[in-house]
Amino acid sequence: MVKFLKPGKAVIVLQGRYAGRKAVIIRNFDDGTRDRPYGHCLVAGIKKYPSKVIKKDSAKKTAKKSRVKTFVKLVNYRHLMPTRYTLDVDLKDVVAVDSLQSKDKKVTAAKETKKRLEERFKTGKNRWFFTKLRF
Repeated sequence: MVKFLKPGKAVIVLQGRYAGRKAVIIRNFDDGTRDRPYGHCLVAGIKKYPSKVIKKDSAKKTAKKSRVKTFVKLVNYRHLMPTRYTLDVDLKDVVAVDSLQSKDKKVTAAKETKKRLEERFKTGKNRWFFTKLRF
């Protein structure tokens, strides 16, 4: 079988707290691990999407509307829907599997992810990834 769930692929989370949210695969585990004996992957996604910015907004309001909230999570392959899009955001050095073990490591990883995704949003690239999924 062809492995198409590769790092950098944009996916939609289908189950759980972040259902309907867009995420990007950071690392995949096709054969599973000892504690998770099924195919899964580490994803970083958008918990709260940026709002629409209009021309008459002040700089302060634009900065507030451009904020993004993120999450970092291990997700089963069956709970993901792959998309045709890829994101070339380098999050591999920021988020690792061991960063999910303790609360403070997870928070720092999410903050760093937030910073990198906000940079990407402000450049205007990957516009589809930063829009709310309408359904």
